[in-house]
Amino acid sequence: MSEENAARPLPVVPYLKLPEDGDPYIEGQKCSECSAIYLGERGGCSKCGARGTLQATKLSNRGKLHVFSIVHRSFPGIEVPYVSAIVDLDGGGTVKGNLINIEPDPEKIQFGMPVEVVYADALGRKDKDGNSYISYFFQPAS
Repeated sequence: MSEENAARPLPVVPYLKLPEDGDPYIEGQKCSECSAIYLGERGGCSKCGARGTLQATKLSNRGKLHVFSIVHRSFPGIEVPYVSAIVDLDGGGTVKGNLINIEPDPEKIQFGMPVEVVYADALGRKDKDGNSYISYFFQPAS
């Protein structure tokens, strides 16, 4: 691996795209028959059953909070509490991630609140070769 590639952060999941000449984005697979959107590679559409109809599509960086859970117990080394969230993105697609930059208090978080995707270091995590990761998070929309 060249030093240039080693300095580039790695995506934490395969559907997080890090183009060399642009901003990070989440990529979905959209069915050309029924417009259902999924994360990750698929051979067919679970909604309409069509095969070979899924095409890569860039998903929106804005959406609405569908549901959340405040996590108080986790693996060693993971700071708690944190907010685990599922977000319905504008234009389609549902994504799970952590909601940041908000107090983990149910009185401060509202279902349906507008959120935006932010891309940042994956909490200092590194692979066995010392390469850092980049992840996506949700935060209240500004």
